[in-house]
Amino acid sequence: MEVILKKDVKNLGYKDDVVNVKPGYGRNFLIPQSLAEMATVSTKKMLTETVKQRAFKEQKVKAAAENTAAKLKEMIIKVGAKAGESGKIFGSVTSVQLADAIKKLGYEVDRKNITMSIDGVKTLGTYTADIRFHKDVTGTITFEVVQE
Repeated sequence: MEVILKKDVKNLGYKDDVVNVKPGYGRNFLIPQSLAEMATVSTKKMLTETVKQRAFKEQKVKAAAENTAAKLKEMIIKVGAKAGESGKIFGSVTSVQLADAIKKLGYEVDRKNITMSIDGVKTLGTYTADIRFHKDVTGTITFEVVQE
């Protein structure tokens, strides 16, 4: 069954992609949740017109995302956390704290687009994380967890 995605769906595709899914998944989950619509001849024609009109705007957004990725790749982002004497953090550092630290530097990144190399950083030190800035632009950043 072919459907056109209305929103980004993790592990399936991005908005305005035409994808093949199993009929039950499309009818029972994607379409009722307003994540997709049936790919008929008329909806495909409307999609191609929409994509043509959006192409120019998309180039500007992609260039801005590449610029942001290049700038953040050069930086080492410091994330503050409360820690004991042995360097063990009370709790853990998550993508939410990393997104807040990036926002303080003046860059807007959604926490859902951050994938940390280690789930729940629990000690002080330097780590890496992958960030999806745009559907075609991903980057790896380095962040350092320091004691507050």
